[in-house]
Amino acid sequence: MYREKLYIFCDIKFSVFVRQTGTECNFSGKESWTILSPIEQSIKRKIEAVGTPLKDWNINIYRGILTGYNEAFIIDGNKRNKLIEEDPKSVEIIRPILRGRDIKRYGYEFVDLWLLFIPWHFPLHQDTTITGASNKAEQAFKSQYPAVYNHLLSYKKELGNRNKAETGIRYEWYALQRWGANYWDDFSKQKIVWGNLNLKASYTIAPEGFFVNAPCTMIVPASRYLLSVLNSKLADYYIRNLGVTRNGGYFEYKPMFVEQLPVPIIPKEEQNAISELVDASFSRRKDVDIHREENKIDEIIFKLYQLTSEEADFVRTL
Repeated sequence: MYREKLYIFCDIKFSVFVRQTGTECNFSGKESWTILSPIEQSIKRKIEAVGTPLKDWNINIYRGILTGYNEAFIIDGNKRNKLIEEDPKSVEIIRPILRGRDIKRYGYEFVDLWLLFIPWHFPLHQDTTITGASNKAEQAFKSQYPAVYNHLLSYKKELGNRNKAETGIRYEWYALQRWGANYWDDFSKQKIVWGNLNLKASYTIAPEGFFVNAPCTMIVPASRYLLSVLNSKLADYYIRNLGVTRNGGYFEYKPMFVEQLPVPIIPKEEQNAISELVDASFSRRKDVDIHREENKIDEIIFKLYQLTSEEADFVRTL
């Protein structure tokens, strides 16, 4: 008897919930099914009508460097200085690097970490005749960069155990697992970078010459206008609806989601006006109210996508 009453109670509660929160969705198209309220459907339509997906922009989205064993390839400033002291030539293959935890919203924290940038077959990596792990390349590396070679030699066992199907077969044990063979020179440019897992949009521009490690991602070339859109509440709302939020509110900002974001292509003059606000957010000066500046950017982005005040309020409260 109690169980029957409980069933009736649940049915009543569920019917009330459906009446209060239910919405009609049209699933006649080929797109993936997404259940949205009327206001969410309207916002989605406007974003997609006004913007061009980033995958169709004249930009490149790349993954960061995959070392396969960070303990060997990522060193601190003291170790960098020692390697350069032992052999000044070492400086040629040591690059500043940012990890996901170092990348902030409109900023980054460089914690004096450096990457030993060693491509496959280095220093003979431009020799197209080399197709597998090369003893000739290793001997050249040992001769030309003895300090770095000896440092990596102390990790040879761990480095050799990385990927059994590749290490020592496709590339030498001392080389990076994935070094951006087709785009490594783009690290010499300014780039928009972000960490893989965040509570909210946290994109910034990394300086020329800085590397990022996987699973961080980067966009080249960088623009402050695009950065402002990516960091906006509206863009974050759209991107987060493409994936699933994890426990604690964390979201995985995969390139497959970010590249789908439709962004309006606007004249340079309008981009410059937004860039000035971005510069204020970058400055982090005490006399600049960062929260106020970011709110100004959000308001501009809402207008770019032609949101009504009701729709803008909906996004603000999320």
